[in-house]
Amino acid sequence: MKSLLSEDQKKNFEIIAVSIDSHADSKVLIEKLKGEGQSLDLTFLEDKNHKVIDRYGLLNTSSSRGIPHPTTYIIDKRGVVVWKFTEVDYKVRPTNEMILDALKKNGL
Repeated sequence: MKSLLSEDQKKNFEIIAVSIDSHADSKVLIEKLKGEGQSLDLTFLEDKNHKVIDRYGLLNTSSSRGIPHPTTYIIDKRGVVVWKFTEVDYKVRPTNEMILDALKKNGL
């Protein structure tokens, strides 16, 4: 994702993934993807106690694992959510184009 951004955009935001997986498990995933030639230019935050997931109301109650619904937020420097994409089907994610368009529309 970051490779699609201008230098100014890269300076104005960061990409963070919130996961119920442990830091160690996330690291294994990152290494696996690197081995497959993929790159994840983001920070993983562990939320196994659901503090962030619960605060944003993202818990998937139909899952026995306590996983959240996949969600993408764009939060501006003031901490205001300016764009959100949530989908109950974990296979459906926003495209890079959707995210880039939302960044541009919000002056980021």
